[in-house]
Amino acid sequence: MTRTTAPVRLTQVHDFQFDANFGDHHAPLRIDEPAPLGQGEGPAPVQLLASAVGGCLSASLLFALRKFNQVPDPLGCEVQAEIGRNAEGRLRVLSMSATLTLGVPADTLDHLDRVLATFEDYCTVTESIRQGFPVHVSLFDSHGAQLK
Repeated sequence: MTRTTAPVRLTQVHDFQFDANFGDHHAPLRIDEPAPLGQGEGPAPVQLLASAVGGCLSASLLFALRKFNQVPDPLGCEVQAEIGRNAEGRLRVLSMSATLTLGVPADTLDHLDRVLATFEDYCTVTESIRQGFPVHVSLFDSHGAQLK
């Protein structure tokens, strides 16, 4: 079964600034390229891509933990994109690194091993993007212990 998302409409405001409209129930979001191309008056498209990866990974982790009635809140996530030139000399996203942080110590969560083994598989955005470039994921608990 497939489905189509609601459209996102972009309208140019000035130079490389665009307002992205996500529908009636959401405020528009100003998108802008960083200097020297743009003025950096909003997130750049690559940052939006990184936020989509982080948002999807965070939601997948939260959903997987809540299936076992676990409360990992508040979750945190930081995503960085590596940008470089391809063989034709054009800028491309070469990889991303996502670091998720649980809001609690790992030893307070049941079934964590099962969750860690599968939550990424259910992240629509990350698994789609991985078809084009690697996305590295690490996970820490609230004490800083690396779990993945």
